[in-house]
Amino acid sequence: MLFDPRFTQLAEVLTGFSCALRPGERVLIDAFDVPDAMVIALIRATRARGALPYVQLHRARITRELVLEAEETQYAPQAEAELARMEKMDAYIALRGAENIFESADVPPGRVQLVARLMKRVQDRRVGRTKWVVVRWPTPAMAQQAGMSTEAFEDFYFRVCTQDYARMAPGMAALKSLMAQTDRVRLVGPGTDLSFSLKGIGAQECGGQRNIPDGEVFSCPVKDSAEGVVQFNTPSVYQGAAFDRVRLTFRRGRIIEAAAGDGTRRLNEILDSDAGARYLGEFALGFNPHICEPMRDILFDEKIAGSFHLTPGQAYAEADNGNRSQVHWDLVCIQRPKYGGGEVWFDGKRIRQDGLFVPKSLRKLNPEHLLGG
Repeated sequence: MLFDPRFTQLAEVLTGFSCALRPGERVLIDAFDVPDAMVIALIRATRARGALPYVQLHRARITRELVLEAEETQYAPQAEAELARMEKMDAYIALRGAENIFESADVPPGRVQLVARLMKRVQDRRVGRTKWVVVRWPTPAMAQQAGMSTEAFEDFYFRVCTQDYARMAPGMAALKSLMAQTDRVRLVGPGTDLSFSLKGIGAQECGGQRNIPDGEVFSCPVKDSAEGVVQFNTPSVYQGAAFDRVRLTFRRGRIIEAAAGDGTRRLNEILDSDAGARYLGEFALGFNPHICEPMRDILFDEKIAGSFHLTPGQAYAEADNGNRSQVHWDLVCIQRPKYGGGEVWFDGKRIRQDGLFVPKSLRKLNPEHLLGG
């Protein structure tokens, strides 16, 4: 078995900077279509820190077959077993590869929603009670999504995932502080004029501790405060289906109209999954300087430099408006000039113009600083 030294470097980032594993801690390594060599690198890095590794392996085609005819009597015991295991874990590291991002495209939506509902307690435990990080794994399919050769994409991937995230810290701290003090937000751009409140919600910075790649600060709109319309210009894949040009209209916080061309019907089926799916659970500004173009992979796309994203569905505990849902769907709008530009306003002050932060305290999140300029 050949070991790429970049595997070891990434494993050290995930077990060290991201999860800060300590001796005796239990960590679940959840690997989806990932090379054995990377899993072994994570096991070794975990043990080097004195922590205890546990491993679960997934294969997308097998998962699809199981979910195709999923029954509650099948998945309820599995959910209980996985919850019992998660309750014993101190940390969780997930690596998610995909040879075909549409592998589950033909799974009936009702089956997907059934599994999501039954597994929600496991996810809530993982998100709320463990140190966790989720990472995509580079595959030829991802290279195709990015319009790159496999080798060039792998070089890009490891450069992004092992970058100096500490350089983001000062700017993120300033943005978190400002966002936590903000009441009214207004987003303006082509097809977009949306306002909402962040009052009393708080904010959270994301610089490599939870997701790799990373580079965002998020909060959450007050549940009933969103008014207006937003047009997303980044393509999205959710529950195995593709969506383009998603457009949402809000009244008193609720999505009252939702369109996405040929995907409009499926979009509305997802938003009708439960009562919370038509309310927002997150608002974030992205600023990773290495990620500039969309590739239908949300862990990358939500960090695009000069972007914002809004999330129908479940809110995070760190910035909680009380919304609960089995859905958590990040939808991204890029505001750099190439994508039509746009503005972000906090309490009547322009915070970002065409993807670049305006206040002096936030300019350390612009590419010129983050890339070492």
